This record gives sequence, structure tokens and C-alpha cells, in this order.
Amino acid sequence: MNLHRANANEALQTKNRSRDVAPQSGICSRCLDGCKGNCDMFKATFRGRELLYPVPFGSVTAGADKDYPVDYSHLNIMGYAMGAKGIDADPDKATFPAVNTETAFGVTDKVKMRVPIFTGALGSTDIARKNWGHFAIGAAISGISLVCGENVCGIDPELQLDNNGKVTKSPEMDRRVSEYHRYHDGYGDILVQMNVEDTRVGVAEYVIDKLGVETIELKWGQGAKCIGGEIKVNSLERALELKRRGYIVTPDPENPAFQAAFKAGPLKQFERHSRLGFIDQEGLMNEVERLRKLGAKRITLKTGAYPMRELAMAIRWSSDAKIDLLTIDGAPGGTGMSPWRMMTEWGIPSIYLHAMAYELSERLAQKGKPVPDLAFAGGFSSEDHVFKALALGAPYCKAVCMGRALMIPGMVGKSTERWLRGEDGGLPPTVSKFGFNKEEIFMNYEVLKEKYGSEIDNLPLGAIGIYNVTDKIKVGLQQLMAGSRNWEVKYISRNDIFSLTEECAKITGTQYVMDAYREEAIKIIES
Repeated sequence: MNLHRANANEALQTKNRSRDVAPQSGICSRCLDGCKGNCDMFKATFRGRELLYPVPFGSVTAGADKDYPVDYSHLNIMGYAMGAKGIDADPDKATFPAVNTETAFGVTDKVKMRVPIFTGALGSTDIARKNWGHFAIGAAISGISLVCGENVCGIDPELQLDNNGKVTKSPEMDRRVSEYHRYHDGYGDILVQMNVEDTRVGVAEYVIDKLGVETIELKWGQGAKCIGGEIKVNSLERALELKRRGYIVTPDPENPAFQAAFKAGPLKQFERHSRLGFIDQEGLMNEVERLRKLGAKRITLKTGAYPMRELAMAIRWSSDAKIDLLTIDGAPGGTGMSPWRMMTEWGIPSIYLHAMAYELSERLAQKGKPVPDLAFAGGFSSEDHVFKALALGAPYCKAVCMGRALMIPGMVGKSTERWLRGEDGGLPPTVSKFGFNKEEIFMNYEVLKEKYGSEIDNLPLGAIGIYNVTDKIKVGLQQLMAGSRNWEVKYISRNDIFSLTEECAKITGTQYVMDAYREEAIKIIES
């Protein structure tokens, strides 16, 4: 098993000097007195806590690269030569473009999506703020859902609070919601996520009453880290302001020593952290009831890479509370702003967690209890990942939540806008080989122009990039579904995947490759 190297990584811009490295510690096998670097420990000697995070923070998305004993690559997809589900078994009708990739989630007032994917929580980070228009509009025109993550109101520089400390105005949240709603055409929805701080300042009341938000997501955690969300703060005044608003800010900006260190230069940034939440069933039930009384049409829940105990709580309590969607986010997951070693070394990896979720859901169903609609998350990026996750969690998993895979095309499209203006050296060869204007470069530009007319000029290129990637996943999924003879998402089952190793079969409960359809095969041979 190729494990993550513990003392050097591109995410931290560090590397080992020695060609041989101690496997567990990651320290060079020959650490030389006088070495000029640049391993983690060398760099941390000067920068300390800065080495907790991928760099440059706020400008990168980083994904942990630990190679787990079993992951989704140890599953393969079945293809069949007979039959068709959801369509006539006729070669003139059962073509792959005829596959319907739509899905829906919810208890009664369901949300439809054109493709069974949606974005992870894009909250108060600089990456989300700087690219929001691309992300939100891209999701809306693609017909998928978008999660507006935690702390958006809480860090808004123009936030206005009443005498009770409740939100009365948040221009940043207004922008987040309006940019999605502007292009929303009935498919997908914007989910506004809440943590401890968001609940305290009345985010739900504000977005439901003032902005017309219909879905609120409660947050227990995520796959990338086992603490709350964080951002970096580049000014002392801003750090003091966020501490006054009730956030955890480290190092303490009120401490004279840290103020002096910041003014002198060695302390470059402060960190704003969210508090940890603490769960109990009564608290969840009361909060769901409160949100419904406020007018929320749908309540969703996101939980992280916790052990099976907390997973069982999430599934059972979601059933009891009639939660509309439970997103289960496995390790490493994330959008890249988490502590690097934490992101690499904590939590239940996705395939293990999702296999647990299926087992627990089956037990709940056998007791006659309703199983909440599930979404799986944690390191997915392509159409085969989507198929495998839907199959592993069938019939309970309705969609796949993606983080970096839907952020990257937004950022690349945004960069292309700059390059087309001649900035940063103009179009790189990797882009100019497709053309020299947006009409030539972006494959679906004319498709969107036909739909939106002159409004196409207002679509940011990152949004068009997300549309293209969603279209790629959709068509790839259509091909995989047709090959497995499933013409609608609801027909995908656990029989449509198999394990390549016996260990994977043991973990997931799917058939080992040498056992799959063995009985049917023997009957055919011996008949």
C-alpha cells in the first residue's frame, strides 16, 4: 500500500532532500546537520503553524493523497449483453442518448436535478467568494443543486445585526442567493448551510424570510476535517472584528505580543475558526421543527467521516425527523482549505463509510422505518465514480456530492476570461489549441447561446466551464447506464458493480468478480 509521505508534499510546497525516506515519519533516512531544506520540519522551523495548511491558502484547492487499502477503484461496473430496464429492448429505441439521468430528492416537495450530482458546501473561504458567480450560475444553468456553505453572513464585512445580534442585512449572502436564482429554471436548488454561529445570528430567519430560500442544510461535519470551518485573515482590524462577532480567532488578536508580531511582519495572518457542534436527538428534532415553522420547505443534513455510531445516529434521526436529504461525506473529501495532516489522516474513508451507510439503511428498512434519501460525497470527480456510488448505495443513494471536481472548471473558466483579455501572458497553448475566442474554446457555447440569446454575454466563463463538465459527466453516465442496461437512475442497483478483490467484497458486500453471476453461468453450461 502506497501511503502518504508524512514530511513533504506539494500541497505544502515542501520536499525531502534524501532519496530514501523513513516510511512512517517521512523524515529523510539521513538527516544532515546543516541541510538547507526543504521538508515540512525545515519549513515549520521558521513558519510554525503556517505549515498546518495547504499554500497559498485561499488560492488553491488541495486533496489528500493517501492511498487507502480499499477505495472506489476496487469496484468495477457491470455491462450486459441482454435486457433493458426502463425502455423497450429494441436497438432502435434503447440507445445511450435515450438514457434519463434525472434524479430527485426530498420527502414530499422534491427537488429534481438533470444530473445526479451537486456541489459541496462553498462557504466563507476566499475560493468560494472570489469564484461564486462562476459556481452559482454554472450550477443553475446545469440544472444541479448548489450548497452555500457556513459562515457567509458571519464574515460579511457589511453585515448588519439588530440589538439581539440577529442578521438584518448581509449583502454577501444576498449576492450568493440571487446569482443562483437568476438562472434557476426549475431543476436543482440552493441549500444554505448552517453551523453553530449561523444559528446564533439567525441566518435561517434571514434567508427564508428575506431571500426566498427554501432549503436549509444543518451541518454535523465534513469529510475533510473533524473541526469547524476556517479562513485566514490578513489584517489585525479584521481579526479583531471577527472576534467581536463571537468567532474563535487564533492567535488571539487582542494579545499585545501577537499584535506586535503581526506589525513587525513574522506573523502574516490570523485564523478564524468555527465552533464544534455537539449533537443529540432532541436538539435535532427541535431544530428541524423550528426551521419548518420558519417556512423552510426542505431540511437537509450533512455529516462527516465519523465512525459507525455517529453514522447510525445521522441515518436513524434523519428518518425520524423526515429529513429531505442526508449527505454522507467520507475522508478525505473537502474543498482544500482544511489542515493538511488532518485531511490526510483522520476519518472513515469514503468507500468504507458508504458501505456502512448501506448496511445501516438496510437494517432500518427491515424494521419498517423510512430511509432518508442519501447523497454520497468524498473524493468523486467523474461519471464512473457517480455510477459506482449510486450503485453501492442503491436504492437509497440519489446523488453524488462533489467538491473540487465542480470548483476546478469554475476557476479555469475564470482564468480564461483573464487570458482572453491578454492578462497573465494571454492564452496558454493548452487553451489556444482549441481557438482564440470563447465561441471556439468552449464546446457548448453555441448551445447555451441558443437557449439564452444575448444573455449569453452575461454568463461568466467559469459557469460555462461547469456546464461543460456537467455535460461530460451526464453523457459519460448515459453510456455507462446504457451498457449496464439501466435507462433511468432508479434502476441502478448493487448488482451492477462487482469487487476486484475479496477484501473489497468483504467491506462493501458486493459480489467478488469470480463469484458474480456464477450460479447462472453454471446452470447455462450444465443445462
